[in-house]
Amino acid sequence: MAAPNTAAPNAPAPNATALNAAAPNAGTPKVAAPGEAVRVDVDVRAGLASVGVGALGVNHAIWDSQLGTPAVADLLKDAGVQMLRYPGGSYADIYHWRDHTAPGGYVAPDTDFDTFMAGARRTGAEPMIIANYGTGTAQEAADWVRYANVTKGYGAKFWTIGNENYGNGHYGSEWEADDHADKSPKEYAANVVAYAQAMKAVDPSIKVGAVLTMPGNWPDAIVGAGDEGSWNQEVLTRAGSVIDFVDVHWYPGGSSAAETLTKPAHITDAVRLLRQQISRYAGTNADGIGISMTETNVDVGRNTQPGALFLADVYSGLLAQGVFTVHWWNVHNGLGTVSTVAGQTDYNDFGLLSSGNCNADNSVCQPPMNTPFAPYYALKLMGAFAKPGDRFVGAGTGDALVSSHAVRRPNGDLAVLLINKDPDNARTVALNYHGFTPAAGAPTVVTYTNGADGLTTATSGTAAAQTLPPYAISLVTLHSANPAPAVKTPARPTATTTDRTATISWPSAGPGLKYEVFRQNNGVAEQLGETTSTSLTVRNLEPGKRYTVNVVARDGSGRTSAASPPLTFTTATPAGAPCTVKLRDTNDWGNGYVGSIDITNNTAGPVTGWTMTFAWPTTWQTLGSGWNATWTADGRTVRVTNDNALAAGATINVGYVGNYSGPNVLPEVFTLNGNVCTSA
Repeated sequence: MAAPNTAAPNAPAPNATALNAAAPNAGTPKVAAPGEAVRVDVDVRAGLASVGVGALGVNHAIWDSQLGTPAVADLLKDAGVQMLRYPGGSYADIYHWRDHTAPGGYVAPDTDFDTFMAGARRTGAEPMIIANYGTGTAQEAADWVRYANVTKGYGAKFWTIGNENYGNGHYGSEWEADDHADKSPKEYAANVVAYAQAMKAVDPSIKVGAVLTMPGNWPDAIVGAGDEGSWNQEVLTRAGSVIDFVDVHWYPGGSSAAETLTKPAHITDAVRLLRQQISRYAGTNADGIGISMTETNVDVGRNTQPGALFLADVYSGLLAQGVFTVHWWNVHNGLGTVSTVAGQTDYNDFGLLSSGNCNADNSVCQPPMNTPFAPYYALKLMGAFAKPGDRFVGAGTGDALVSSHAVRRPNGDLAVLLINKDPDNARTVALNYHGFTPAAGAPTVVTYTNGADGLTTATSGTAAAQTLPPYAISLVTLHSANPAPAVKTPARPTATTTDRTATISWPSAGPGLKYEVFRQNNGVAEQLGETTSTSLTVRNLEPGKRYTVNVVARDGSGRTSAASPPLTFTTATPAGAPCTVKLRDTNDWGNGYVGSIDITNNTAGPVTGWTMTFAWPTTWQTLGSGWNATWTADGRTVRVTNDNALAAGATINVGYVGNYSGPNVLPEVFTLNGNVCTSA
């Protein structure tokens, strides 16, 4: 954030199985008709990421006079905050910790590093510290590590090199301070290496992070003048060997509250693309690099219910995908342009807590200082939902206006978070459980409703049915009728694939066990097969399709383990196909790109008149225009036709402009006259 009030493997398998029929809720959810029950599936066999210490975070800033005060520290502790980021967004790149100054910016009294650490300790939160890249040096950062961890013994583990350093003018927009003559990602990467080496020479136990951009957000995929690749590619290639995590921010925007609340659907693809970039460019260290999300917020309804609904949905979605910490911007921020959102006064304030200030003519004033805004209560609900040691599991919904998330507790209990994004209508939810049997009795339900000044707790509804108020978040906690899993959890599987098969393998979890392999499908685990071996070959898969699978172990008494960590793989396209297609993104500007496609005829004879088809992988991608053929689009399906002959062994090039408003997942599967082509 720039400043206050700115938006800134494997032995052959002994047996095989075919892919089963689709699971419930497969496909894109629709909006339920009035009075229609919304089906929600929760499946503990569809294992996702575990919740670590420090998962729930928020930003502190040195221009905030309340930073570190007992009142604020206690409010954050009560909300379950586990990590605090300091010294605050873009201020980090002008901040000098030793004399507590930020030339060109305002520094509030009593906001120095020791005061911050005292507040963090009172909260019970780990620090996430931003070292000054823009106007600082590697030595200054190393001295800060020495002061924090050697002199004071704070044990500060996480350190990021700079803030949004791609905003230094290299790509045009300039909001981040950067005194380096060279503003390129190459220069930033070189300094990340220097900073990391200097800082770890003082304390080898610290974790150092580099700044990247979230896929689908500016300047992702843009190649600057003189660069060999995008910001992420350059930084990972040159500094991937020395970093422990990458740090991204996400302000997905939206012209309305309703549009804003669709953005969490981008998370799975965005995180997957980011992990692909890390794997592709960071070298041998790639598997050890984590992801932090240290800033997020909304454009509409920042301190009212849209902000609260977004916070709950985004924190849950990111943590379920293995992002190790998620931070809201900010604790306090201040009054902006005032409006009414869903019947509530919205002060356009990024803060969780009121700053208590007024506009220029005092005609509008915020509530008293430290009054919690709606997102604070959503964060507090998250603190009750996702606790360290919990494991996210599959949860899928049949209604586009209802989001669902679930965690399994270490004791076997289940917590389900339900979000109703309809500002006007309640939703009746029919809950269906897979691999879990709820204990008898009504569950405990904690709810936050539009305009409320706190959470309400009640024993209401049943394990099978709940009513969600309009624009509300409900946390349903269920005790298990069965004991916690007693069988050792299998390790993450691996896979070797062809276009139609996948051999999934895993280490033994112990003697005498049977293993069941499940595919995740919108929150439901679809069983692919079972075996007493430690590998399984699955057949009849679709070429070029992404699959996520888990392995569950079962002993002779019928007791099951928790699901293994998930494995996501993509099947290949067929080798030796009659055609080959190669797609390249040749020019990207942040919300669109030029796609260049080479089509090769691999047959011994000419193809006279041809049609190539492909599908956009997401709903936020569209066709702008195309050339060297006739281009048409029908929903997500694109058809490219040409009446000319394509000679044996010949290649033709066609191109298009593609538009996107989220993570840009390139098409991977192409057909030519009905034949699936080899993708090059």
